[in-house]
Parts: sequence; structure tokens; C-alpha cells
Amino acid sequence: MKRYRILPFFDFDTRVHTLVDPIDEKWEERIKAQHYKNRENTILRLKAEFGELHFEVKVQNFIDLEAKPISVIAFHNEFFAQVRTAFVMGAYYPALTGACALGERILNHLILSLRENYRSTPEYKAVYRKDSFDDWSLAINTLQAWDVLLPQAVQDFRALMQQRHKAIHFSPETDHNARELALEAIKSLQAIIGEQFSGWGPQPWFITTIPGEIYIKKEWETRPFIAKVYLPNASFVGYKHRIEAIRPQVHIVDPDHNTDTPEVSDDEFSNLRQAFNQGGQTG
Repeated sequence: MKRYRILPFFDFDTRVHTLVDPIDEKWEERIKAQHYKNRENTILRLKAEFGELHFEVKVQNFIDLEAKPISVIAFHNEFFAQVRTAFVMGAYYPALTGACALGERILNHLILSLRENYRSTPEYKAVYRKDSFDDWSLAINTLQAWDVLLPQAVQDFRALMQQRHKAIHFSPETDHNARELALEAIKSLQAIIGEQFSGWGPQPWFITTIPGEIYIKKEWETRPFIAKVYLPNASFVGYKHRIEAIRPQVHIVDPDHNTDTPEVSDDEFSNLRQAFNQGGQTG
């Protein structure tokens, strides 16, 4: 009767919305004032973070990057933040090459951490001896054959692969439009992260019927990608659990902790959790 819950403490940055979302003049004055205050605070934080020199350019770069996608995974978050910072600061070529290198790093992480689960597949023979991979087609095709990558993530990885070829192999084009190329690569990488590693959304492995909460479907728990990537970043809880604190660390009170409970379907778990959240009486 337990499920793995993805807690809402992801790595993301949505401050850009305070800069670009329209403020409707028909709103109540207090609501408009709050939105203007949020915009002002964002500007102040960006100045503190990136500096005032060429600040207008930095703000436009920050806006063009759009929101940083919600990600549940730690191994790419720090480096991705550095890529975005490089772009905002105007270091477009480092941002371009950094985005491409990080895409390759993610592919390597997935292949190396998952391959032993696919020893019986034809693709295993091509990847079992190597400690790293720079052949993107091999890595993408392998993960696709193993049904690890979602279809849109496959397309986005292939787009990033082409952008990587432009960045790494000499091309005079890069001298003149490094910003455009960097933005394209970062957008592809953001799409990959948002599609494949999101902590929230319509991904097929999520139970999405409990308002404000996300859990892993039971049938997906044994999938190697979910077991290696998502479950270590989730909490195994019963439907009666409560989050009592999030700082300095997450504290969950769960009456079903360390107890064996009868198994239920995802729909039944969802119904039990919703009834509990609404204060209803459950088993």
C-alpha cells in the first residue's frame, strides 16, 4: 500500500516569469502591486548574481533562456546551472560547448548505470566494454532500444547531437552566431531535462491524480531507469504520511513506516490518499 513519492524540492528557476508575464491593469491594485514588487525583487537579485555591467544584455539573455526546467536529478543540475550562467554573462561559446558536453555526460551516465540490466540484449555487446562514449548515435540508439528514453527526448538528443557537431568541429559560422547556436543547444538540453528527468508532469511513470502530489506508478518501479534514477530521489510512503518539516531536512511522519501493508492498485492508492488529504476516514 506504499508508493514512491517525488517530493516538491526540485532544482528549477522560474524567476523569468516575473519579468515577462503580463500584469493586467484590470487586476486589483494589491495584486498588481505584488507583481510589480516581485519583478523589482527579481531585477535586484539578478544584479546581485550577475553584476551590473551590461546588465540590460544579461537580462535579455536570462529572458531568452526561459525557465529552468523542473529536474529531480542531481548529477546534471550543477553543471547545467553553470551553462546557463555562462550564457547570461555573455560567454556564449563556453555555454555552447558546455551544453553539448553535458548532453554527452548525461548519455554516458545513463549507459554506464543501466547497461548491466540489459545484458541479454543485442545492444549490450556494443557498450559493455567501454568506460565512456563519444558516439552519440550509438548511445541514443541503445537507450532508445532499451526503452529508456521517451520519444521526444530521443528527438531532442538527436537535435543536440547535430548542434554538438557544429560546436566541436570547426565552422566559421560559430565565429559570427555563437549566441544563436548556444541558445539552440541550451534549449535542446532543457527540453531533454524537462522531458526525461522532470519531477512533475505527464510522464508515463507518474501517478498524477492526487492534487499537488506526484508518485511513481507501481508497475514502473522495477524499470531500470526509474529504479536507478528516480527512486533514490523519492520517499517510500504510505497514504497516511505527513510532511512535518522541510528544513533543515525533510521530516516525514508515516504510520506505515517499517510495516507491511496490503498491496493496492495505483487507483486505489490515489483514492485513499485523496480521502486522507481531505480529512476522510480511511482504513
